[in-house]
Amino acid sequence: MSNSKGFKDVFSYNSWVHAVSGASGAVVAMSAFYPLDTVRSRLQLEDPEKRKNLSTLDVLKQLVIEEGFGTLYRGLVPVLESLCISNFVYFYTFHSLKALRSAGKGQNALRDLILGSVAGVVNVLTTTPCWVVNTRLKMKGIKASGGQDNAPYSNLFEGLLYVAQTEGVAGLWAGTIPSLVLVINPALQFMMYEGIKRRLVKVYGDLPAVGYFAVGAVAKAFATVLTYPLQLVQTKLRHGDRNASLPPNAGTIEMLLFLVKKHGVIGLFRGLEAKLLQTVLTAALMFTAYEKIAKFVTSLLMRQINGK
Repeated sequence: MSNSKGFKDVFSYNSWVHAVSGASGAVVAMSAFYPLDTVRSRLQLEDPEKRKNLSTLDVLKQLVIEEGFGTLYRGLVPVLESLCISNFVYFYTFHSLKALRSAGKGQNALRDLILGSVAGVVNVLTTTPCWVVNTRLKMKGIKASGGQDNAPYSNLFEGLLYVAQTEGVAGLWAGTIPSLVLVINPALQFMMYEGIKRRLVKVYGDLPAVGYFAVGAVAKAFATVLTYPLQLVQTKLRHGDRNASLPPNAGTIEMLLFLVKKHGVIGLFRGLEAKLLQTVLTAALMFTAYEKIAKFVTSLLMRQINGK
């Protein structure tokens, strides 16, 4: 009987609603703040001397002047495709596990952290190829520091085939190790978000949109600052960024040590300002849209059920 209930919890309307809402919210938020993600990618991958001491706004202006307004949205479509898939997998897994583990038990920060980590591992193992391709599409035609343009394709499907043919299937999972370590990022984010939201809802009841926006911003800022050096390494490995001083198969530790040796500890946080702006605003808007979409879809389902 319990096995049957567990199966229903995993394949429930509730998990589906959260997954669709999370994916939709992420697409809305990324579309709104994508230029900031472009700046973050450039600062992480280009020669540090190229845009030294420039603020995020200065880099945005410089890119528009040098390459045109369209460059701010280069690679948007495959990023949205990957983000939609990634967030659907993450939200579905997280809320299915939450339903399984919550029967008769209240949620707490530790459970949220564990469930978020498991959902993150599932997400990384299934969606890393998409992120490898769209990282390269975003930098298409732009030489990274120590690297070259390596995206002779124009969409996600072509990119997946090209990388598999030229670098082997393993090339599609470049940067998986830091990505697996980085599952702590969304796990910390969800732990903070769920914890703060539970407390606020308990005191004030249902939150307004600005409440969800603020909670999402705080949760994402906390997770981003703690894990940023690994995010930098992840981006470089996904892009295939290789310096002459590094072996072709350089891994996470070698890349971290190389960056510290060449640029100092501060080099591990290059692009953090743009990343914080982009990821905090995107996460805040994503959680706001997610909560509102989830409530709307749930209300529609309840009307259909009650109307039968």
